[in-house]
Amino acid sequence: MAPTIAAAMGYSQGHVTMTNKLRKPVVEKMRRDRINSSIEQLKTLLGKEFVKQQPDSKLEKADILEMTVCYLRQSASPRPATGNEGYSRCVQEIVHFLSRDEMKTETQRKLLNHFQAAQNSPEHQSPVKEATPVKSALWRPW
Repeated sequence: MAPTIAAAMGYSQGHVTMTNKLRKPVVEKMRRDRINSSIEQLKTLLGKEFVKQQPDSKLEKADILEMTVCYLRQSASPRPATGNEGYSRCVQEIVHFLSRDEMKTETQRKLLNHFQAAQNSPEHQSPVKEATPVKSALWRPW
């Protein structure tokens, strides 16, 4: 007797579900391995920041992710320019603009000399700022 289509479909569906049941733990393990690998890479990339935050504690995965988010937020947010930085930038642009012209009038020369002197004066130079470390407290349930 020839097998019916329904019997063949029942066999293939049972086979497919059995294959999926066998494959699911393998796929889940691969997914967890990828997550763990990425977290370890984050820990390696931002190791100095982690040591500054908590030098002697073992970091949990959630800690690593939280510290990474804080670090990325801090590095992505633009620093507000201070008055000196804005002034210095403006003086640089003026000097550049006045220096372009070959034929300078007496007024242009005076302005150029004035702004070049202002550019070189220490009171109007922008201070060099050091990068500040991430200083956010980690959330701990205890």
